[in-house]
Amino acid sequence: MRIGIDVGGTFTDLVVAQNNRDIEQFKTHSTPKDPSIGVLKGLTDIANAHKITLNELLTKVELIVHGTTVATNTLIERKGANVGIITTEGFRDLLEIREGLKEDRYNLRMPSVEPLVPRYLRLGIEERIKYDGSIHTPINIKNLKENLKKLKNEGVNSLAVCFLFSFMNSNHELQAAEEIKKIFPDTFISLSHEVLPQIKEFDRISTTAVNAYVGPALGKYLSSFQKRIVEHGDESKVLIIQSNGGAAPIEDSIKFAVRSILSGPAGGAQGAANAAYEINEKNIIALDMGGTSTDISIIEDGKPHIANEKFEAGWKIAVPMIDIHTLGAGGGSIARVDISGVLRVGPESTGAEPGPACYGLGGKNPTVTDAALILGLLNKNFFLGGRVTLNDNLAEQAIKNKIADPLGLTITEAANGIMRVVTNSIAEGIRLASIRKGLDPRNFSMVAFGGAAGILANQVAREVGIQKILIPYTAPVLSAFGMLTSNIQYDFSQSYPFGLEILDLNEIRSQLQAMEKKGRDRLQENGVPNEKIIVEFKADMRYLDQIYEVTIPIPDLNLNDLELREKWAQNFHTRFEELYSYRQSEQEIRLVTLRATILAPLPKISNAKNTQKSFCNSNFSQPPKRQVHMMGWGDVPIFQAAELSKKHNIAGPAVIESEFTTVVLGHNEILTKYSEEMLIIKLKDIESIEKKPAKLKATDPVTLSVVENRLESIAIEMMDVMIRTSMSQILNSSRDFSTAILDNKCRLIAQGEGIPVHVSALPIAGEAILNTFQNDIHPGDMFTLNDPYNGGSHLPDITVIKPVFKDKKLLFLTVNRAHHSDVGGATHGGYNPSATEIYHEGLRIPPLRIHDKGKPRDDLLQMLSANVRLPENFLGDLNAQIGSVSTAERRIIELLDHYDENTLLMIIDGILSATEYKVRQFISEWPDGVYKGESFLDDDGFDSKMIPIHAEVTIKDDTMKIDLSKSSPQVTGFINSVYANTRSVAHAAIMYLAPYDIAKNEGSMGPLSVIAPKGLIVNANPPAPVCMSTNHCGEEIIEAVFKALANAVPLAVNSGFSRRMRYAITGTDPRTGKYFIWHYFMGRGGGGASSGNDGWTCVGEVNVAGGIRAPSVEITEERFPLFVVSHELRPDSAGDGQWRGGLGAVCEIIYDGKSKGTMNTAGDGMIVPPFGLFGGSEGLPHRYSLVSNGTERVLKSKETEVTILPGDRIIALSSGGGGYGNPKKRDKNSLAWDKKNGYLS
Repeated sequence: MRIGIDVGGTFTDLVVAQNNRDIEQFKTHSTPKDPSIGVLKGLTDIANAHKITLNELLTKVELIVHGTTVATNTLIERKGANVGIITTEGFRDLLEIREGLKEDRYNLRMPSVEPLVPRYLRLGIEERIKYDGSIHTPINIKNLKENLKKLKNEGVNSLAVCFLFSFMNSNHELQAAEEIKKIFPDTFISLSHEVLPQIKEFDRISTTAVNAYVGPALGKYLSSFQKRIVEHGDESKVLIIQSNGGAAPIEDSIKFAVRSILSGPAGGAQGAANAAYEINEKNIIALDMGGTSTDISIIEDGKPHIANEKFEAGWKIAVPMIDIHTLGAGGGSIARVDISGVLRVGPESTGAEPGPACYGLGGKNPTVTDAALILGLLNKNFFLGGRVTLNDNLAEQAIKNKIADPLGLTITEAANGIMRVVTNSIAEGIRLASIRKGLDPRNFSMVAFGGAAGILANQVAREVGIQKILIPYTAPVLSAFGMLTSNIQYDFSQSYPFGLEILDLNEIRSQLQAMEKKGRDRLQENGVPNEKIIVEFKADMRYLDQIYEVTIPIPDLNLNDLELREKWAQNFHTRFEELYSYRQSEQEIRLVTLRATILAPLPKISNAKNTQKSFCNSNFSQPPKRQVHMMGWGDVPIFQAAELSKKHNIAGPAVIESEFTTVVLGHNEILTKYSEEMLIIKLKDIESIEKKPAKLKATDPVTLSVVENRLESIAIEMMDVMIRTSMSQILNSSRDFSTAILDNKCRLIAQGEGIPVHVSALPIAGEAILNTFQNDIHPGDMFTLNDPYNGGSHLPDITVIKPVFKDKKLLFLTVNRAHHSDVGGATHGGYNPSATEIYHEGLRIPPLRIHDKGKPRDDLLQMLSANVRLPENFLGDLNAQIGSVSTAERRIIELLDHYDENTLLMIIDGILSATEYKVRQFISEWPDGVYKGESFLDDDGFDSKMIPIHAEVTIKDDTMKIDLSKSSPQVTGFINSVYANTRSVAHAAIMYLAPYDIAKNEGSMGPLSVIAPKGLIVNANPPAPVCMSTNHCGEEIIEAVFKALANAVPLAVNSGFSRRMRYAITGTDPRTGKYFIWHYFMGRGGGGASSGNDGWTCVGEVNVAGGIRAPSVEITEERFPLFVVSHELRPDSAGDGQWRGGLGAVCEIIYDGKSKGTMNTAGDGMIVPPFGLFGGSEGLPHRYSLVSNGTERVLKSKETEVTILPGDRIIALSSGGGGYGNPKKRDKNSLAWDKKNGYLS
């Protein structure tokens, strides 16, 4: 007997399988506070069904495969170990800095992510490995021992060790482990080179810290669980499902606990893959819809796609895992009406308790399950096989009160709307999960499983164009069943960052063979014969100047070196082109990480059967009927799955019921019973059915929600293409770009999660293209510009626009604006502090056509690239932008297959009107009046005077006017702004103050007017230089608006953020002889505090608000001749207050070139610090200095052509954010915590 166990958020599923016996399915309510209670309850139910005791049952069990949420819940609920971290001196705060990431750009008042390990338990020791594995500084054992004793005194019970470049040389980590064992003999230890031997230090320290945090809790649970099982059955064996879909013994699962974070969902994907493979379906989309969420995964050629990183509870986990796209859309997802009257469903869920309203357990909120019951899709008397009776009156009441009455709909219309919205959300999830991998979901079948999937699977399939749905009889418990069909599997990885042409292929073979041996040894220790073991080798590779890798199979290692290199390069180019529609054959290919998977399938259960239980009597030829709403109300036949045979074909509409799930069959759908294990639904006339939504009222709240989600997902997909294909670190790592969709009136209708300062300026770029080319725009055309005085913002931000046509009519523009690493000009890197005219700042591009009816204008592209310092990178980044907007064009054309153009444009009008209503609503709640605020810039680089930005904000009824007329006249230096940029930052300021869930589209600009007379710094006349304007005076405009509105809406504003202060270095890399430009994006400043929350640490300036990430130290050193000495928090940099500002950083870098380099600075905030509010104090200003030949020189914020010599040090101390409220009112515990962690001295 074998048992599979899957613990979900709502139910715990158990499957019992025996040779020559029926497969049995069991469900019990999960017990999130203690999962073992639900598991033991399920095992007891199995025992009772077999009429034996639990002890007798466990004696019969030979194998239990368990998917557990203990690691996940420990992380989410923050109930893990008291972890200490030992890391390289100067880098103790990498975990807290989190690459400067803030998940929601516009929600400035959201609480920051609490560090998984507090600062006082993160200690640096003297040691350093270089990028090539050589030892720069030997490990200081005395220093290590001292710090370990400190951690012991603090009660640490788990330790993580993560040194820079330990994946290249693990010597220091191994020495540290030996010392740890002497002082902490029984403590859980995680070494980063074992947990994740890969480049990128944040990935490694985050993953290792999570492992140390959840390991003891998972160990305690699994050890106790195994003990209980072994006590009652000596022959039993327990395996734990890993996030990669394989199973591992308990001892391995404890040591590498982080690999079990996605334990449960991985079992479902594996089960779906195996179920489909049994009937020769190798390419499927697995749809697992439970009570709380929906998990989507892609199975190609019989194997689930694997991802190598994921954020969970705010922390990056970079281990191989089945690539599962999770949506907050399940049977328990809550439906609500937002402030503008648009219907939303999820992500909030009622969970197992109290559950949907129809459960009768006290739930008052309407859910998907309630809607399904109202529409007749569920049998209220036989839910969960009759264990639960659903109350349709309670469901009706909840939908009436919360949805139908507010929207003026009938209960049926409201319930149907809930189902449409959740269907669309899942369909968009499938599109994103598949299309971003270069896959068309229409070429896949669907496996639908989980308790709720059968109700919606057919509608979801129609929405994305899937024509076949497979529903295993084990669908309600497929995750648990999949665990019994998994592999015992070990994944290994090793970073080896070298160019393909110079790889030591013998070393590659040696490393892969070592990983293979390690995996074989572990499997053989678990009784697996050598001949049953399967080995797979893969490699993460990228073009030299990119940062995201593509994983491809490694060619046959027995090929000779020349053939191996050629085949490897060919495979990479081909896969890259499949994903992103182009290749860069001239670019060097770089190996980043070697991967080995060593596995052995679990033995199959022979002749196990799936016998369904019928829970009511029915005659197949004359089945009972009930009223069901599909395309209107009608009598629909109800079939029992248990009574179906292979000879039966059922034409929809119909409902098929079984013990734990319900399958809905719609019009033009045929269901057949393929085997005892599988039902198959075939969908007919997909195209005609897909067109039906166009006939609905275009402005109904359901349709608005559906289309709004679709457009946003397209804009997000544009970003994903850009991140993975761009060449420059400023784009692929720091992500200084934005994507958007405009309609043919150049109204902003959707945007990706880009840079706030960009977004509202993009419609003006669209207008520039339409005004320039007017009627001379054709399908296949593509345009670009960067001229600030004709559609741009500043010269480094190059905009690419592609028009979208339907039947030769221009309907939309897809837009990508990206900050290029260099645009020529008098100095490198795009910023020229010496500029007095725009002509000094670089290549100025008026609106130009770069593709003519589908053909690239190569001569024009070559002309552009010839005027920049890094032409190869320039063209690579421009190609990434082209790929991004082209992707959006294809998706919009697909959307136009669902809705005719007039209907779609009417829907968009409705979306924008709904957004405008929301904005007017919150403005009307603010007190009318005229409010004034003023901010200052340090200087313009020529005159030492501070420069004022004055905002006069008038609120009247539901409108707002921002008048900047009293700001400084335009200045000599490069901090002037054009109107497009000024309008965009003013709009961003208001969106920061607005409820964070309001869409940032044209509707949100409707109630806002911005006055900026010509000739002022906020609307300069040409040819004034404007290159710094997106930061300065952009940030100061936002500051002035915040100060103006502070007294009007004190709960909505933040104190001052750190200002942008950057530098750029250029020179020759002695390792390659190549010219380079490096932009400083490390050590970002702190965010301003708000009422109720301290500011975010190292989040950067307010105009990007966490949208730009700090690059990896390890990748920086590997790619550039730089040596990073430190990158950590700057104590005492934040302003005091009842809520303090976020800390800035200290970052020290040595120029490691062999010849002199050149540096320039461009920014502000060296003199004017981040402001405090309501008694909160200012943050410290920036301080940047250059130490050359032992002499330190403090740098100015705007300098050109600073010479740097080999060995020179650049020391950057960034500002902390301003405080909010009287410091004397700060909570005593918070103050003590700040001092304990060294935030305050």
